[in-house]
Amino acid sequence: MSSKAIDRAAQEAAAAIEQAEALLISAGAGMGVDSGLPDFRGNEGFWKAYPPFRRLGVSFVEMANPRWFATDPEQAWGFYGHRQQLYRRTLPHDGFITLLRWSEARPRGSFVFTSNVDGHFQRAGFDENQVLECHGSLNFLQCVKGCHGTIWSDEHLQIDIDCDTFRAAEPLPRCQHCDGLARPNVLMFGDYGWLEDRTLAQQRRYEQWLQTVDPRKLTIIECGAGTAVPTVRLESESHRATLIRINPREPNVPRGGISLPCGALEGINRIARFLEGSSTDA
Repeated sequence: MSSKAIDRAAQEAAAAIEQAEALLISAGAGMGVDSGLPDFRGNEGFWKAYPPFRRLGVSFVEMANPRWFATDPEQAWGFYGHRQQLYRRTLPHDGFITLLRWSEARPRGSFVFTSNVDGHFQRAGFDENQVLECHGSLNFLQCVKGCHGTIWSDEHLQIDIDCDTFRAAEPLPRCQHCDGLARPNVLMFGDYGWLEDRTLAQQRRYEQWLQTVDPRKLTIIECGAGTAVPTVRLESESHRATLIRINPREPNVPRGGISLPCGALEGINRIARFLEGSSTDA
């Protein structure tokens, strides 16, 4: 698609946002790339960010598995602890702030539906009660054994990680109740031990919000959600609402949708130039 064609789509998207009473902002991993977070798409992207796992021949899907907390907890916490530290020191890009500004201008506000576990929407100013993190959050912990069914904040957690091996040193995070090993409250691949209570509470708030919104006056802005793990895309397409899909690799949309084949920040900025008269360069 040419730049002019993308701008025509951006202008159409701006009109849909302007006319909306509410926004559903759905986001996948591609939303964080413009903040400087690594792209785990395919083994090469993962191994570029985590070279030791190339030497081990371990893929992202294999590493993001709860079995490591049982078989090699130092490696498990080296991987997840490093990601947690990376997310904490990375600032959400300006596109988050633009989306927040659009949300605050809508009579019914917005809700965020995201598979990202970095907490960046909340850090950008979105109301914690208006965010659904369908795969959990690296900002919360649970017991590996689920001993007490409790989920707690890891706000003050500090882990010593060897940046050459991505292995964590003792002491590792411990459960508040049984003093056994703790793990992030995120949904991993092949994960039957994830405590979903926090996400289910978010889901209930989301469903209550949707009941207050006329789907004909709802606009969905989807950023960086792919088909490899299609949770976000399926949610975006499940509503009788205008869908704006911003995605550089998989921009195809259902009939009636608006497609911007570009990165999240570029797509948001292009829309902003029409919606706000912004002069910001993408």
